[in-house]
Amino acid sequence: MKKVNLLCVGKIKEKYLRDGIEEYAKRLSRYCSFCINELPDVSGVDEVKAESDALLTKMKGYVILCDIGGKLLTSPELSEVMDKAYLTQSEITFVIGGSEGVDERVRNKADLRLSFGRVTFPHQLMRLMLTEQIYRAFNITANTPYHK
Repeated sequence: MKKVNLLCVGKIKEKYLRDGIEEYAKRLSRYCSFCINELPDVSGVDEVKAESDALLTKMKGYVILCDIGGKLLTSPELSEVMDKAYLTQSEITFVIGGSEGVDERVRNKADLRLSFGRVTFPHQLMRLMLTEQIYRAFNITANTPYHK
């Protein structure tokens, strides 16, 4: 079975966002093994480095980093990227960094830097949006009516 990891910094506090993420995670179970790995927020002197260190230890498979400076893709294009990744990898790891971002080591390790637009989204909302897009990508591959 295909595996998708969602690696992110911080916890979701709002119940409505947790509920939405859980709903898409449940729907994804028919297509893949879906795992969310939440790393703790770090506050202090060099939080970006500390959070990036933690992310680097957990990044595996084909890595897609959510990054405002990344590539803009349509949903069908994201589905195609995922399909091609599964030809050589058994898992895909999506990464959402902390509120201050990630350092160059994380950017350099990513196979793809993906942007959801040039505006900034709250990390909690981004997690819900990304989970929905992963579900949409699997539906595009399966040619289901959800995508339309």
